[in-house]
Amino acid sequence: MTEQNIRLELLNSLLVTPHRKLDVMAGVHKRIMTTDPLFYGHLAVWYFRTGDVRDHKELFMANLLVSDLEEHRGAAFELLQQMPPYQVSRVIAFMKQHMGKVPRSTRTAVTRYLRTQEADPKRFDRTVLRARKSLKHLYASLHIKPGARANQILFTNRPPEDSLAFAVKSLVKASTPAEQARIILEKRIPFTTAVGAVNSLTPAVLVALTANMTPQEVINNLKMLTARGAMEHDEVRALIEEKIAAARNDRRVSAYKAKVAAEQLGAGSPLTEQLEEVTQTRVRARGTIKRPTALLVDKSYSMSAALEVGKRLGAMISGITESPLYVYAFDDIAYPIVCQSDQIADWEKAFRHLKASGCTSVGVAVEMMRIAKVKVEQIILVTDEGENRHPYFVKAYEQYRDELGCEPSVIIVKVGNAVDYVETKLRVARIPYETFTFSGDYYALPNLIPYLTRPSRVELIMEIMAVALPRREELKAAS
Repeated sequence: MTEQNIRLELLNSLLVTPHRKLDVMAGVHKRIMTTDPLFYGHLAVWYFRTGDVRDHKELFMANLLVSDLEEHRGAAFELLQQMPPYQVSRVIAFMKQHMGKVPRSTRTAVTRYLRTQEADPKRFDRTVLRARKSLKHLYASLHIKPGARANQILFTNRPPEDSLAFAVKSLVKASTPAEQARIILEKRIPFTTAVGAVNSLTPAVLVALTANMTPQEVINNLKMLTARGAMEHDEVRALIEEKIAAARNDRRVSAYKAKVAAEQLGAGSPLTEQLEEVTQTRVRARGTIKRPTALLVDKSYSMSAALEVGKRLGAMISGITESPLYVYAFDDIAYPIVCQSDQIADWEKAFRHLKASGCTSVGVAVEMMRIAKVKVEQIILVTDEGENRHPYFVKAYEQYRDELGCEPSVIIVKVGNAVDYVETKLRVARIPYETFTFSGDYYALPNLIPYLTRPSRVELIMEIMAVALPRREELKAAS
């Protein structure tokens, strides 16, 4: 495999969500780290700041920490300080299990990380409530001696009376919901801890819990809160609506978790529209599509997965495009899809009569655009690349290009048991294209946006290479 192909393979792999199985993608990361370490370092920092999939961030971090390049280790030292404890713990575990080493510089980075946490008792207390096991793992696995307060809270189970851990013990012992609500509010005990310590979710307790939840926690637990009657109480409902409104400007909120929450609640819920707004705001923050775009979705036999991905891409893209968006489903004929909305429910309706059946002519939608003189600058093709009917995609593309005088870029989103038939024909015809294998979940779809909002892959590479690697503070001071 050439250096360029390995680089593209890693970029393509960013669409996949390994679901904590880091070894699934570890090989790709290792190959490009070995082949093109300069690019890998810049990509790691770029993805750390713009990417959504935590598993990839952890792989980038592990590889930078064991790198032979001092610049990589220095960047990882600084970036590690910004990670939550559970991710730092996963990185160390992965390094021990799959890399067989944890360099001294990594232990120094984690020591700095833990000492920084300990230096702020309030911050440390809150971190303990959310990541107790992770913190204990870091101290124990790297043989780092905890400070006196950390030792009391984590290891001797004798927390100081002014600590949140002590407050949680008091919460468990509280005899009435009113007292529980008071402790939760006064001590600002996080939802994830408090919900397991209370006996019943009365309105007073629900108010206290919701007040302490982050916008993402509210979105993640909306179904549970609704089932427990939260929306039936004015004060709780107002708090939930306030948190969802705040989610629009919270970079930590995952766009598609809001989308999934909206789908779970259904069109009849008063919160669905708000959640859709959160999704679109967070997606728009990733970029804007300024080129006329065609979305071509394979609906031939066994392509139910393509239809599902297609409707979600349609909803996502329509909310961030400033130029025309043309959508077609195809088997051996093409079906124009008209939907002016960026709501998934409306795209569900637009696709509702389409069933995965029929033969496959990947070029038939391009042929329809040629006849209608629809000019686009990029084509997104959602398919498994199987093709068994005329017009074939490459021939249709060449005729489209020659007659309309435009040469749209081609992005293939591969779904299902995909082959490489179409891309092989494109390569022989010297037509530029990109491929992305979608084998993850829908939370990863926003990772496509950087590739759709830039005129070319070259510009994306230029943007990645322009990202400076952070330097370790001690090195900056020395220089």
